[in-house]
Amino acid sequence: MKHGINLLFLLLPAFALIFLMSACSLKRRPTMPPLASIEGINAHFGRGRIVDLREGKSISFDGLMDRMGAKDLIFVGEVHDNPEHHLIEVQILQGLMARYGPVAVAMEFVDHTRQGVLDRYLAEKVSETDFLKDLGWNGEWSFPYHFYRPIILLSRQGSRALLGINAPDRIVKKVARSGLKSLDPGERALVAKEIDLGNQAHREYLRQVFEGHSEHHQLKNFEYFYEAQCVWEETMAENIARYLADKGGKMVVFTGSGHIRERFGIPERVLRRLRVKSATILLLALTERAVLNRKMADYVWLTSNSRGEGFMKQPEN
Repeated sequence: MKHGINLLFLLLPAFALIFLMSACSLKRRPTMPPLASIEGINAHFGRGRIVDLREGKSISFDGLMDRMGAKDLIFVGEVHDNPEHHLIEVQILQGLMARYGPVAVAMEFVDHTRQGVLDRYLAEKVSETDFLKDLGWNGEWSFPYHFYRPIILLSRQGSRALLGINAPDRIVKKVARSGLKSLDPGERALVAKEIDLGNQAHREYLRQVFEGHSEHHQLKNFEYFYEAQCVWEETMAENIARYLADKGGKMVVFTGSGHIRERFGIPERVLRRLRVKSATILLLALTERAVLNRKMADYVWLTSNSRGEGFMKQPEN
């Protein structure tokens, strides 16, 4: 018995070593990459794939560019702090310019009252330092300028126009706090004339956003929040439609993904004002198994998620 006990004590370190090695091997076992599927289709798509949701299949970048030939208006929806999305946007803009010549570039990230600042910079009348100062980038937009700089420089070199399409931030915030009726006549003149508050699908989508994210909890009134979102999107839609009605040609719009998802943000509000052929390209971070809703966009470009958050947990507005 004594020898058995001694033998057990001699073997315990070996058992412990085997256990630890097994645990390490389990920890090191590679995890399966996240995949996306489409409702009703027996196929899976990984990161880096461009998915045509209507056809239910992945396509190449050249295939995507081919499909853009017949489109007058192309929406690209990003997650603002995902660097990969910004690289893809530059690739899309370069592809469009190489294939179809100069296009107009519209950006959520600048409000329309700063258009003169953009025009002076495109005309090379001011330095980049003065451009950023006049634009008030750090005060108006909370994301790093270097994310957007390649698009602005590329637009400066070969676009038809670079447009700021957003409503002034101070006005959107005022509506979110106290409602559309709180705007004085001067403020009301700076946002869209027509603001549709009656889209129930859009309302329900934004109610889920409002209830699901802590940054909106300081806003107690959902109706004011919804009015602010509609002011935001209607103003962008009005500025896009006004330019295309006046100038024509092809335009690409870069905005947060939440503004184009299921088209009821900006895209349908543009089409209410002007009949043009349009497409939506949604840049979507994939971190887990997911099923893609066919209505969410025309095309989805699946990416990694450098923000470290879960798949589709926060739409970008």
